[in-house]
Amino acid sequence: MLSERAKNCSPSPTLAISARAKALAAQGKNVVDFGAGQPDFDAPEHVKKAAIDAINQGFNKYTAAAGMPKLKKVICDKFRRDNRIDYQPDQVVVSCGAKHSIYNIMQAVIGPGDEVLIPKPYWVTYPEQVKLAGGKPVVIETDENFKLTKEYVEDKITSNSKLILINSPNNPTGAVYDREELKKIAELCLENNILMVSDEVYEKIIFDAEHFSIASMGKEFRNITFTVNAISKTYCVTGWRLGYAAGPAEIMKAIGNLQSHMTSNPTSVVQKAALEAISGPQDFLVPTVKEFRDRRDFILKRMDEIGMECPKPEGAFYVFPKIPSDNSDKFAEELLESERVGVVPGVGFGMEGHVRISYATSLERIKEGMDRIERFLKK
Repeated sequence: MLSERAKNCSPSPTLAISARAKALAAQGKNVVDFGAGQPDFDAPEHVKKAAIDAINQGFNKYTAAAGMPKLKKVICDKFRRDNRIDYQPDQVVVSCGAKHSIYNIMQAVIGPGDEVLIPKPYWVTYPEQVKLAGGKPVVIETDENFKLTKEYVEDKITSNSKLILINSPNNPTGAVYDREELKKIAELCLENNILMVSDEVYEKIIFDAEHFSIASMGKEFRNITFTVNAISKTYCVTGWRLGYAAGPAEIMKAIGNLQSHMTSNPTSVVQKAALEAISGPQDFLVPTVKEFRDRRDFILKRMDEIGMECPKPEGAFYVFPKIPSDNSDKFAEELLESERVGVVPGVGFGMEGHVRISYATSLERIKEGMDRIERFLKK
């Protein structure tokens, strides 16, 4: 009964571990869930108010399928202000989350025989979206800091290479690429006629580095790059499902057409809230990022004390430590069963021998969770 497409689509391991942790918590178990891929802070008041006002004002009808013109203009203003990229509204499509934006891109440019280069460890959804478009995921090794090098990319390029995915700050590692690292990869893509997706959803959660957008490095790079972002992580509204992508006008027009036959417009009320989020006050980010930095520093200190190796993340809210096992599924399962701590197996991100730990929870819960992990490792 099922199509081959559906048969070949794997469930998300990040959602699976979170569901298990929630199920145990619902049974009254004291679970420390390090599996969450979302901030634990509330949305800023002015963003919530914009959504409430939109509802009260009866803003309940369809909008343009690719997003409200006013929102697309504000997104272009944001790209100029924050990323030094000059996009026009006809180069922007607003979608139901960054996941949807990347899905749209794959459907628009990838077909049978096309290869998509994906650095590992990777966000669990990337390979699945490539396969759903009929393409072939080609996984690339990274260095000891979980970063691509020009040489690693060169080694995987073939005549079928169509696109590369870059995620900085990175999920699951927190790695951040500097300008020169990005430029070397972008120049290689330019030489080989390879498109680029720059997934920048964690751009505002950054500690010891500076965020760079590939498309900001010159018109020639902008012409081969899709810049993807969302309001989910920055404004703590992951469930509202609103992301956006900008890229070459002709392809973005095709993406708008595709979206008009899939979801049509993103939720109208959330578009109003996004308009306020992106154009409104951003000062709430200062204490938010400080809190994430403090948590990161604490968790790194504890991992060092208990002998867990992990490169220092420069952004996002994850660590990706080594574990004393080559079976991360079994490690995560036993940790959850014996100590009631939820982590995501590294195999889901394409890298065995690691787990992802999210510190998007209170420092108190992080302390408790790390104590339990220490106890587990001593058994």
